[in-house]
Amino acid sequence: MNEYLVLKTLHIISATLLFGTGLGSAYYLWRAHLSRHVQTIALTARHVVFADWVFTATTVVAQPLTGLLMVWYAGYPLTQLWLWLTLVLYAVAGICWLPVVWIQLRVQRLAEVAWQHNTELPREYYRLMWTWFCLGIPAFISMVGVFFLMVFKPI
Repeated sequence: MNEYLVLKTLHIISATLLFGTGLGSAYYLWRAHLSRHVQTIALTARHVVFADWVFTATTVVAQPLTGLLMVWYAGYPLTQLWLWLTLVLYAVAGICWLPVVWIQLRVQRLAEVAWQHNTELPREYYRLMWTWFCLGIPAFISMVGVFFLMVFKPI
């Protein structure tokens, strides 16, 4: 069997999981947030945090490993601009994702405490959700750019 095609398949599957989990988690947490229902927010945040650790964290590691191995198998020089732009955009998405992980953990805790004590969500929750949303925009745009560069290798 062709090792390159196996790597490419693993790379595509992990990219799909990475992007799909990120987009799906963001959608569900945002919808829960918009509901303003504390129990819904707490339970959704719990599931989003779990999905981030199981799917996102593993694919964040798999992507560069399979990608660099494919570059090596294909014989692409590491000096190609499309490859460097891809790495930069991937890093931007990662830099946005790291604080998002902490934010989601904090949001989960705040929502669970509010739910357990039957209180409203504190101001910190709303500030964190705004930051979470703002970090999602450059992360999403960066990942779309990564997909574009991986498919077209334009430069």
